[in-house]
Amino acid sequence: MSGSNFNKLLYQEIKRIDKIKVTKRKEKIISGFSATPSPKANIGGKYYHVFNSNDYLGLRLHPQLLKAERNTSEKFGTGPGAVRFISGTLEVHRQLESAVARFHKRDDAIVFSSAFAANLAAIFCFIKGQSKDTNLGELPLVISDELNHRSIIDGIRLSGLPGENKLVYRHLDYDHLKDILNNGRKKYKRAIVITDGIFSMLGEYPDLKKMRRIIDLYDSKYDLGVLFLVDDSHGVGAVGNNGRGVEEITGAGADLLVGTFGKAFGSDGGYVAGNRIFIDYLRESSATYIYSNSITPGTAAAALCAVKLLDRPAGKKLLRKLENNIRYFRKICLKQGLQFASDSVHPIQPLLIGDPLKARKLVDKLFDNYILTTNISYPVVPKGHDEIRIQLSAVHDRKDIDRLVKFLSLNK
Repeated sequence: MSGSNFNKLLYQEIKRIDKIKVTKRKEKIISGFSATPSPKANIGGKYYHVFNSNDYLGLRLHPQLLKAERNTSEKFGTGPGAVRFISGTLEVHRQLESAVARFHKRDDAIVFSSAFAANLAAIFCFIKGQSKDTNLGELPLVISDELNHRSIIDGIRLSGLPGENKLVYRHLDYDHLKDILNNGRKKYKRAIVITDGIFSMLGEYPDLKKMRRIIDLYDSKYDLGVLFLVDDSHGVGAVGNNGRGVEEITGAGADLLVGTFGKAFGSDGGYVAGNRIFIDYLRESSATYIYSNSITPGTAAAALCAVKLLDRPAGKKLLRKLENNIRYFRKICLKQGLQFASDSVHPIQPLLIGDPLKARKLVDKLFDNYILTTNISYPVVPKGHDEIRIQLSAVHDRKDIDRLVKFLSLNK
């Protein structure tokens, strides 16, 4: 295109991003991992302790997952071939969906290329449907926690709902949620309540039992009811005695549960689990399922292996190791006078720094000492709540954690 002026606008925006030091495009290139019980990332020929990964159980390098991926790729090839309704569904994809449904005690599940795509599909389809011919009644009232993930925010935005139909309740403020539902019952025939399971910046979670009581109270007050959607991508496989996520630790469930294979399950792709009517409807309606390739057969096999592994003794052992690492990390951090930004029981452990430059400098200092971490600053978190987000894994040993805390305490 002959758009030199437009190119200048883009250049200015890139310069603005670089100036405020929130650049994301200059990723560190990892060329491999060490063959050790606690894998280190190879960056430029040097090995770094990894404390910025969502691989909470350390499964991405697990020999059983690697074997499942390799064997299935040899059987089905490296890619799915086309979208499922055109070229057919590979057996491994349906096996994975069935396993996920059993894992979450749901009728069925549907696999997407990512959890982001799963959220876009579920939110858009249950707001508006596939086309103008879809009859879901009048447009709903959609109520979202103010700290929900970007995929939830974009799913609501893409639906094209009028502003009055999109309301945000204060973070974890259930009285505010109740007030919104109460005020909307005379105007709307249906409502959708959406929340993250684990909030990824702070590692905290909502009280699903309290939310479920409020939703059930107002369900009959809306002609078409209130739908409850929870995205527990960070929680599933990382919290709960059996790794069932926030539903397990709160004792309450969602109508639609969104999850991912790309974090604790050590693979890739996303999913939605729910009753059979909900999932059948998504197969007929969701553009990111109908018109987009699924995950590769090898990836699906690795995810299937991980889901099964979690219910075996080896999986339970990893869950207990992760819990122990979280408790140990918090204990020695507090002993060193380090301050947490939340009371997280999740492998996401945010350390409060309070200043964006200090947070950035600390992450750089840790990198100089071969430790990978992430700084989180405004607008992702409120001003003055800048943090270092530590992400623990079941494969970390105590020497790894001791080394991290030593450098954190020396530079606090």
